[in-house]
Amino acid sequence: DNWQTFYRTTAEKRLNIIHTKVAVSFDFGQSRMAGKAWLTLSPHFYPTDSAFIDAKGMLIHEVALVTGNQKKALPYTYNDTMVLRIKLDRQYLRGEKVMLYIDYTARPNELKLKGSKAINSAKGLYFINPDGKDSTKPIQIWTQGETEATSVWCPTVDKPNQKTTQEISMTVPAKYVTLSNGMMVKQEKNKDGTRTDTWKMDLPHAPYLMFMGVGDYAVIKDTYKGIPVEYYVDKEYAPVARQIFGLTPEMMGFYSKLLGVEYPWPKYAQMVAQDYVSGAMENTTATLHGHWAQQNARELTDGNIWEETIAHELFHHWFGDL
Repeated sequence: DNWQTFYRTTAEKRLNIIHTKVAVSFDFGQSRMAGKAWLTLSPHFYPTDSAFIDAKGMLIHEVALVTGNQKKALPYTYNDTMVLRIKLDRQYLRGEKVMLYIDYTARPNELKLKGSKAINSAKGLYFINPDGKDSTKPIQIWTQGETEATSVWCPTVDKPNQKTTQEISMTVPAKYVTLSNGMMVKQEKNKDGTRTDTWKMDLPHAPYLMFMGVGDYAVIKDTYKGIPVEYYVDKEYAPVARQIFGLTPEMMGFYSKLLGVEYPWPKYAQMVAQDYVSGAMENTTATLHGHWAQQNARELTDGNIWEETIAHELFHHWFGDL
């Protein structure tokens, strides 16, 4: 299929997803995730009395309409475990908003989906060494949304021509750090030894760029013009994190000047993932790199093999993410 002759349409828009709020907790033993989602949607053009929500391989426990503090159950079908078809309480017009509540369980390891040329898996949500039995690997959880895999862990309209703001609350064992898009707005310690971190993204971006990362990382803090710049690395690489990622602020300045558009997001964090399914991914404000980014001091004497990738993913924050 030559790109000049192959007709590549954009996805049809029925409902636009405006805001996504998710609260999640992780079952390390089963590699599952319990989730509650509040989705704010609006008809794109034509009136509609139905919502088609991408939700891949989930267990659906409850679907409801939210009005103020009230929840009202809505009829739905979920036959193919790929699309959640919801009948709304009435017909909604363009400009009107509707909020849906979905209580679900994500089961990424029980899915049979194929990846793409660039990304060798479509599981969306990855539990790395969750039982801690492999002494050679860290325990981590991370997500990979491109191309349409965010809907494995978050019900959404999983098309790249959608744009949503978001709020993600992650409950994790207190020893771990978390990362998501936007800024962390709240941290709460829970009585059971867990902690809930809430990350808020006030600028809209595509669902495939939504991200969650969890692990026992060292977080090295840097800055660019007052914007937080952070490097999440395995703890043994903390001493060389700046040698690997330290040119990031300079790159941000270079691109801002070159393009005439200042870096447009509230922070820039980079995290390194074990057993990553691609090279790296430009999740908005929270880029994920494969573990190949981590080089020790001896290796770095020959130069940083990952510098080009660091520059590449950052550039996506103008071209792709913006």
